[in-house]
Amino acid sequence: MPVTTDLDTRPFSATLRASTRVLHDRANHSEYMNALLGGELSLAGYTRLAIQYYFIYQAIERVSDQMAGDTVGGGFVFDELRRLPALEADLAHLVGPGWRTEIRPLASTEAYAARIGEAASWAGGYVAHHYTRYLGDIAGGQVIRRLLEQKFGLDQAGTTFYHFDAIGSAPAFRDRYRAKLDTAPWGEAERARVINETAVAFECNVAVFDELARDLDRYRVA
Repeated sequence: MPVTTDLDTRPFSATLRASTRVLHDRANHSEYMNALLGGELSLAGYTRLAIQYYFIYQAIERVSDQMAGDTVGGGFVFDELRRLPALEADLAHLVGPGWRTEIRPLASTEAYAARIGEAASWAGGYVAHHYTRYLGDIAGGQVIRRLLEQKFGLDQAGTTFYHFDAIGSAPAFRDRYRAKLDTAPWGEAERARVINETAVAFECNVAVFDELARDLDRYRVA
């Protein structure tokens, strides 16, 4: 459902965050994420999520390549953020050398990837999906990284996705990113569109978590 908000005098990044907070919390406290972060799942249970991320980031980074020359969207293309190489390394470790022929996207993941492609017909739509995924992984994703390290003894292999060494200081990078959001040349109507598409991105994430949750019992540890 689209999110509507009174766009006030706060920086746009603050309005965007506040306007989507409920959906952000819903994703973070989904049944699947609660089980994962509660230490209830096996490594195979986490691997199912990593597989979906591969297809999601494949879609986003394909659009990043297309958006690189855009006067607005190009400002949000950061080569140092790219996650596909990291996901490929993780899946080779988690699934095995034949991972490319063994993994499949869920129906919700396919729908998510399709939406990314559709939204990227305009820079604001691309940014909405880019913001939702990357800033979340830089911050909240570190909780998952620590869980994988502590519960399963993973070091770099298997957790490469959550290592953002190339961006330097994560807080400083997030500040630069928010500054780009604040200064993007969007009027009130287009900012509202960005907020609504960001809400759609969160809904897409929730749909993936909900589909993963349907088979949780197979991956719960005793």
